[in-house]
Amino acid sequence: MTTDERAMLAVALEEARRGLAEGGIPVGAALFGPGGVLLGRGRNRRVQDGDPSVHAETAAFRAAGRLRGYAGTTMVTTLSPCWYCSGLVRQFGIGRVVVGEARTFHGGHDWLADHGVRVTVLDDEECAALMRGFVAEHPELWSEDIGE
Repeated sequence: MTTDERAMLAVALEEARRGLAEGGIPVGAALFGPGGVLLGRGRNRRVQDGDPSVHAETAAFRAAGRLRGYAGTTMVTTLSPCWYCSGLVRQFGIGRVVVGEARTFHGGHDWLADHGVRVTVLDDEECAALMRGFVAEHPELWSEDIGE
């Protein structure tokens, strides 16, 4: 993990912890521009807002506001993005995705890589431990979140 990736992941992890503290699902994300400039950050707020569309990646994307283009941006997420969030990356041409971990949930990051998105899976133990603990304590909520 590079120093830049570590710093970007720290922002997403902070969001994931906030989500957990609020009683939600501990997934965090952040969208960065060229040079590592933070554009937007967010967390999964499905439970808190009663809105199934507020995933961490969509919250970070919305917080970034409207940009002319997204090819030079990096989406950093604590967990492999689901199909919904992977679709967002493809739809808007986000050029790079950094994934904290894909052990708990193997989402669409392989598909993204197959379609030209630069993907890095960090296999971060802190991200994995956060999700393992959540899944063990709230299996029904986790199943709902991943559509099972």
